[in-house]
Amino acid sequence: MTVLNSECVSLVNHSLMLNWIVIGIGDISTRRVIPAIQSEPRSKLYGVVTRDPAKAANHDVKVWTSLDEALSDPAIDAVYVATPVFLHGPQTIQSLRAGKHVLCEKPMAMNEAEARMMVQTAEQTHRTFAVAYYRRAYPKVQRAKEVLEAGAIGKPLLAELTCHGWFDGKAYDGDDRGRHWLVDPAKAGGGPLYDIASHRIDVLNYFFGQPQRVSAELGNAVHHYAVEDNATVMIEYAGGVRGIVDVRWNSKIKRDECRIRGMDGEMEMSPLNGPELVYPGGHEHLPVHSNVHVPLIENFVDAVEGKAELLASGEDSYWTDWVTGRARSR
Repeated sequence: MTVLNSECVSLVNHSLMLNWIVIGIGDISTRRVIPAIQSEPRSKLYGVVTRDPAKAANHDVKVWTSLDEALSDPAIDAVYVATPVFLHGPQTIQSLRAGKHVLCEKPMAMNEAEARMMVQTAEQTHRTFAVAYYRRAYPKVQRAKEVLEAGAIGKPLLAELTCHGWFDGKAYDGDDRGRHWLVDPAKAGGGPLYDIASHRIDVLNYFFGQPQRVSAELGNAVHHYAVEDNATVMIEYAGGVRGIVDVRWNSKIKRDECRIRGMDGEMEMSPLNGPELVYPGGHEHLPVHSNVHVPLIENFVDAVEGKAELLASGEDSYWTDWVTGRARSR
């Protein structure tokens, strides 16, 4: 048996360590992203980029107020982009061109053209690029894909997903944490179509592949801020299966529904964020990780090391922007 001395062990461990910086220290970063990076044994939180250095006071890491300055540090391997949507494209492209791997928050970009440029830049720079569609890592969602492909409900015909809640533009889910930018189209791109429909559109793409056609209705039934307060999107996929996604910030009744109807039966996944999966002949309880970003970070590091395919690559995630772009143009 070969025994490595301490110097060799150090070199081996160093080769597996990914130095991360996080751009933006908001609620998602502090509650999920940073703890996920810190819990991943091959990852290290190396630094943060924020306009307010005081937000990084609890983290014993480097702090920059400028992304330009941060990216000049050759020790950085990976970047997590956790800023508002209008910054996703520019910051991702800048980071990729600086030779860094990038994991970007959803939705990927402000529009399809910007999303395409992000994917092309990753290809040109040969860097790993993924988007934080963490529901693809849910054990329930992965198992549902297996069950669908095994024919448990026969030919899939219709998938229905809803996500309803109340957002008056002053707080988010009843908790004022500085996310007022969500109702500014110049920063968010759109309302619930971008914020909550994107996750559900991505789930449909994960199940059924590349979308073919899109129709949609967007409106302001209750709130009259500058973005829509509701959106209903219908997507057609190969083989005739249709997906309907209805998202609302104008309902005081919360809903998180997901069901798929097939020629021979149906699959119930409501609530989407819950553990229950019910299908003909099966009822499974598959809870998510207590921090939904942990499996995402683990998969990303595996992909950088060449050990796994990305769950939500930039190339795959582009198709959600393709759908939302067509939904907005309707």
